[in-house]
Amino acid sequence: MRNLIAVPVIVLAVMLQSAIVSQITVLKGFADLPLVMLAAWALQDEVDSAWHWAIATGIFVGFVSGILWIAPLAGYLVVVALAQGFQRRVWQAPLLAMFSITFIGTIVSNLISVVVLRFSNVAFPLGDALGLIILPVILLNMILAIPVYAVMRDLARWVHPAPEVE
Repeated sequence: MRNLIAVPVIVLAVMLQSAIVSQITVLKGFADLPLVMLAAWALQDEVDSAWHWAIATGIFVGFVSGILWIAPLAGYLVVVALAQGFQRRVWQAPLLAMFSITFIGTIVSNLISVVVLRFSNVAFPLGDALGLIILPVILLNMILAIPVYAVMRDLARWVHPAPEVE
């Protein structure tokens, strides 16, 4: 029953992404709210459903965006894998892990999108993609990282409350 919270959260994140976040651009890039949300959710200790969230979010984003659905799905699965790896190793510094996952995940996710677009015969210079899209997306995702982490931490504590000690 706890996993049902994923549906409204994912729908809300994708709606906010399509309606508001994608309108705030730096050069040609805009933040990826679902990616940052998944990174923050997967970093929470009590969460065991991050892979389900990644699959659902990837399919939903692929459905509403113009790119082939495999690109966001693969990118979001990489983000969750990174978060789970960091969660085991950098447990003392969750914000450092959040920034690292956001940085690496944004690069990997956008490079996957570039490769998918290349295979779809959409030609553009790789330097332009890096300078005009990927670097601004990294900056905007880093700005979103702290507030999204705080919201997802609170949501995880609400969904998975700590057992009461008597």
